[in-house]
Amino acid sequence: MADETEINSAETEAKILRARIIGTRPYSDPIPRATSFGALFQSQVEERGDQVFLIWREGDERLEWTYRAFYEKCARIANWLLQLGIKPDERVATFAYNHPDTVAIIFASWMIGACVVPINVGEADDRVVFIQENAGSRAVFVMPDLIERYQALRPADSCVEFLIQINGDAHPNFRQLNEADSQSSQLSSHLAHLETEALLVYTSGTTGLPKGVLLQHHQLLADAHSIAEWYSFAPHDRLMLVLPIHHVNGLIVTLVTPVYCGGSVVLNRKFSASRYWEIAREEGATCGSTVPTILAFLCEHHKNDAPQDLGKFGFVICGAGPLTIELGARFEEKFGIPIIHGYGLSETTAYSCFVPFDLSPEEHKHWMRDWGFPSIGVPISCNEMAIHDDNGRELSPGERGEIVARGQNVMKCYFKRADANAETFKHDWFRSGDEGFFQFDEQGRKHFFISGRLKEIIVRGGINYSPLEVDEVISGVAGVKAGMAVGFENSFYGEEIGAYVVRDDGSQISEEEVLRACGEKLPFERRPKVVIFGDEFPVTTTGKYQRNKLKPLFADYRESRFSKPV
Repeated sequence: MADETEINSAETEAKILRARIIGTRPYSDPIPRATSFGALFQSQVEERGDQVFLIWREGDERLEWTYRAFYEKCARIANWLLQLGIKPDERVATFAYNHPDTVAIIFASWMIGACVVPINVGEADDRVVFIQENAGSRAVFVMPDLIERYQALRPADSCVEFLIQINGDAHPNFRQLNEADSQSSQLSSHLAHLETEALLVYTSGTTGLPKGVLLQHHQLLADAHSIAEWYSFAPHDRLMLVLPIHHVNGLIVTLVTPVYCGGSVVLNRKFSASRYWEIAREEGATCGSTVPTILAFLCEHHKNDAPQDLGKFGFVICGAGPLTIELGARFEEKFGIPIIHGYGLSETTAYSCFVPFDLSPEEHKHWMRDWGFPSIGVPISCNEMAIHDDNGRELSPGERGEIVARGQNVMKCYFKRADANAETFKHDWFRSGDEGFFQFDEQGRKHFFISGRLKEIIVRGGINYSPLEVDEVISGVAGVKAGMAVGFENSFYGEEIGAYVVRDDGSQISEEEVLRACGEKLPFERRPKVVIFGDEFPVTTTGKYQRNKLKPLFADYRESRFSKPV
């Protein structure tokens, strides 16, 4: 029997349901046109079976599948899972990385109604163990080069019944995934519906145990529908996939959405700054989903030789910030294509909003560069957004508060976390934990901005300061490749502001020069008081900066009192 602390109260369940309403449209009136992912995939095969769906690129290796061929591959695995005894609503974990077999396992699991638990191989060992056991996974699929690590950390009393090796030479302690063992390349019926649990993805927070975000087919398809609608994606669109598919960005934006619109995917083993544009051009990619670190790497690699021919590539989608105005402008001017900035969380499936796709170049620059932060855009059709104060009261344009959302892309719940669910949904909206504001455009649309994580807001002398505002100033200093404001513990003001800086190649900029440049644009209270230089930023595998991991670097300044220059 589940612990009572794991079960949501009736009040919390009612609040979650209200957080899945869009305006007056109830959750029971679904946006997706399909009843499950498998049904959607099958319908696309019937309509465009011989069209290319997936292209695989790793080094010099290139493989290609049509819709029909990849569906049959998935169906064989689905039938194999059924033969193994995997039932609808049971959880199947993957300890893997970007690979066609990983995609096929995920799709096959959804086709039989199983819930996928994609484990980030970059997680610390204790977190890998926690995720697998917390999820209660009945089976786990492991890449051959990860078996040794997996075996070393697997607890003796593990809940996992089936250990399955994805490919490679057979291991004595693992079953071998063998599509040939399946009796059919067709599936007699799809065992999922819109409310079947599809994905249990764990957040990658910097402190504490990760929380499991539980998503259903409804959320996956609603978000994919709205993303495809926003960009008018069609069968001729081909998305460049370099983000890890253990995360919702890579999985929903560049795998599920192409299936929804009948498009295709260029699946890369991993991101390569030196080959990104080459592969995109060779494969006819029309766009790609990225994070700010990828844009920074592309700018750095091509700082002297920006490619002149991007083929059919027309724009990049970018989220999982923070994206600075400086980096956005540098990328757009170097490569001559727009960044369609957006925002979302695992809890809202992937994206909740994007900068409008049909803006003129002048309007685009206005919203990306003129507000102190690049806009994260306007809500997409599967949800609505607002800015709330601590009491759940909606704020007016320009007022800063918490970004909240509600709609059909909002998660079912945090898995086994009744406490977190009660807090997150206490005002009948999903509370993001991000601070932001909005401004209206001439059409009356709300353009949202994120000014920082509420847990990262620097509280100096009782006054809140946004670290992203300071990031913008630090990163704009000549000789600085990138900079980040860090709130560190200080005995005099509670917190003080420091700057963590990575210099440009060849730059010898000093702490004094950085502080002086920041002082020209920021008042004393808001400017950094000390600079720590480093070679790189701590980031998650999905490219999110881990600001709080830099706090210990400033420990020597806890007792320092910084005086305003006379």
